[in-house]
Amino acid sequence: MPRDSHPLAELTSFLESFEKPHILFDRAYRILAANAAYRRAHGAGHSVIGRTCYAVSHHYAVPCDQAGESCPLARSLASGQRERVLHLHHTPQGEAYENIELSPVKNARGEVAYFIEKMAPMDVARGLSARSGLVGRAPRFKAMLELVSRVAPSEATVLLQGESGTGKELVAGAIHEASRRASRLFIAVDCSGLPETLFESELFGHERGAFTGATQRKTGLVEAASGGTLFLDEVGDIPLGMQVKLLRLLETGTYRRVGATELRKADIRVVSATHRGLRDMVARGDFRQDLYYRLNTFPIQVPALRERVEDIPLLARALLGRVAPTRNLRLSADAERALVQYAFPGNVRELRNVLERASLMCDGEEIGRAHLHLEGRAEPIVAEAPGAELAAAERRTLVAALAEHRGSRRALAERLGISERTLYRKLKAYGLVPPR
Repeated sequence: MPRDSHPLAELTSFLESFEKPHILFDRAYRILAANAAYRRAHGAGHSVIGRTCYAVSHHYAVPCDQAGESCPLARSLASGQRERVLHLHHTPQGEAYENIELSPVKNARGEVAYFIEKMAPMDVARGLSARSGLVGRAPRFKAMLELVSRVAPSEATVLLQGESGTGKELVAGAIHEASRRASRLFIAVDCSGLPETLFESELFGHERGAFTGATQRKTGLVEAASGGTLFLDEVGDIPLGMQVKLLRLLETGTYRRVGATELRKADIRVVSATHRGLRDMVARGDFRQDLYYRLNTFPIQVPALRERVEDIPLLARALLGRVAPTRNLRLSADAERALVQYAFPGNVRELRNVLERASLMCDGEEIGRAHLHLEGRAEPIVAEAPGAELAAAERRTLVAALAEHRGSRRALAERLGISERTLYRKLKAYGLVPPR
C-alpha cells in the first residue's frame, strides 16, 4: 500500500497541545513524533524518534502481540476503531502500569496510515515492589487491573468477588483513587460486623429519640461518604430485612434516617465485596435477586494468591517494606523458594502475617527459610469447598489445628492466615463450636 512519506506538520504539532504523553507512529511501529509530556516521561534524555514504540515502552525486540501482550495497533487494524489496553511500561522511574488509548489516523486516500497513542499512568498499581498500592504483574492480576482501569472513571456499581485475604478492600480503594471522587472520602463498612438491630442506624443515621438510647442525632455512613465512595465489605452478610432498604438506596439514590420522614439524597458511588457465592445465595433465598443484579453491574474477580504465584517474590519484597519500613530486610533464595511452594490458603493476608512474624524473628537483614515458620502451619484450607471430599479434608485440617492449638481463636485464625470471622464460620459449619 502506498504511504505518505511524512505525516502532516499540523498533526505533529497537534500533539503538543496535550498535557498527557502522546506519540504519533506509523504502521511499522516507528515513532514519528512525541510531545513534550512523552519526552519528559519516557525519553530519559534520549531521542525516541525513529525507534519503535515496543522497544521504547517494553524493551522488546518484537511487537507486543508477538511477545505475549495485547497489541493495540494490531487490534485497531482489525477493528478500524480506537482501542484501549493496560500495559506495563518501562519508564526512567521503573516499571509502571499505563492506560493506553490508541486512535487510527487515515490519510487522504481513506487508508489507516498513522496512529496517535495516549498514555495515562495508573498510579494505584505498580509492576514492581512498592510500599503502597497494588503490586503484581501476573496475567490474572493484569486482567483484573484492566477492569479496574476501565470502571474506575465511571459511576458504575462494582462487585468485587474473591476469597478471604485477597485484598478486595485494596482493590476497592484503588477504584476510588482512580475515580473522579478521589478527593473525597472512602468509607468502608464491614457488613458482617454489624448486628441487624444496628445496621440501619449505622448506615443511614438516626434522629434523636428514634429508639431507646438515641439521645442525639447521628450521621450515618452513607451521609459521611457524601461525594465519595461507600465500600460495603462482606455484602453477603447483610440481613434480608436491610437488603430492600439498600436496594432502594441504589435504585433511587435516596434514604431516610431512622426516625425521620424526610427523604435525603445520597451522592455516593457504591463498591461492594464478598467471598461468598451470591448467586447460590439467591437460589437458596438468602439474598435478594434484584439487589444481586443491582450490585453486580460490573463484577471483578480478585484472584487468589495461588493463581498468581509468580507475584509472590514481588509481593514479599513490597510487604517487607510495609511491615518493617525502618529495616532493609531481604529474603534468602531458600526463603523465596519456600514462599513460592506454599499454597497460602489465607492469600495475601497470610503472606503478610508470615513476613511480619519473620521480620520479628530475624535479627539480621536476611530472612531465611527457618524464620518463615511455614512448617508449623496447618495444611492449606480449601476456601468454600464445594464437594463432600473437599469439605471432609477441610474439617480434618481444622480438627488437627484445634487439637494442637492452645491459644485464642484469633491467634488460631492468624496462624491459618484467615480472618477470625471466617474461622468461626467454618468451625460452626463443621459442628466444631462447643454449645453454650
